[in-house]
Amino acid sequence: MRRYNEYDPFARMYNLYWGTHATRMYTTLEHLVLRHLAGEGPVLDLCCGTGQLAARLVADGYQVIGIDGSESMIEIARDNAPTVQFLVQDVREPLPIRGFRAALSTFDSLNHLMTREDLTEVFRNVRDALAKGGLFAFDLNMADAYETRWKGTFAYVEDDHVCVARSSKDVERCIGNMELTIFELTRSGWERADVTLSQRWYAEEQVLEALRVAGFDAVHSLSANEPIAEGSPASQGRMYFVARRVD
Repeated sequence: MRRYNEYDPFARMYNLYWGTHATRMYTTLEHLVLRHLAGEGPVLDLCCGTGQLAARLVADGYQVIGIDGSESMIEIARDNAPTVQFLVQDVREPLPIRGFRAALSTFDSLNHLMTREDLTEVFRNVRDALAKGGLFAFDLNMADAYETRWKGTFAYVEDDHVCVARSSKDVERCIGNMELTIFELTRSGWERADVTLSQRWYAEEQVLEALRVAGFDAVHSLSANEPIAEGSPASQGRMYFVARRVD
């Protein structure tokens, strides 16, 4: 089974410093999808990471199933949202559960799909998992994000861990890389892990076309450079996509 196990060493740092980003998008998700569900589920949290969004959805009364390719991420997610069913699976594989009212994928998770073929395959898997009329909403980093936000070096330094991140981009290949060096204090001393996270950016029309090829009948996109709804955050270079399974 394919899965993103190379992200396993990053799971604890993601939980501490990045996991809450998904919940910051909640107002946007309410505007785009959740208000149309009338509290009914189930909802698929695709590439759920460490489960913060799933926990928020459950708190609001939704039935949630979370899927992620990183076993270490899922282990933490089960602590963050103990009532949620989480599955370890690469989202490029057919999803084992059907009948979702909605599917959500947040915080540019799908930028980690490095080919248009993989992107289309995931879209097709999501469509097959949705019930008739089901909605699929996700966000992606567009090219502008890698100019404005995906750059430079930063670090988190605490008594029991250090995480240093260095960002770069390959404009010709439309790829951004974040190299992470992580030191964690364990019972046996300090341990080091080096992880490279890669993302690919796609043109808006490429994403819309992939959704159509995957069988979605109603698709549209919204720029997050300005707030999409009252109370929702703006995010330079981010775009939201919404698609519906009509038949």
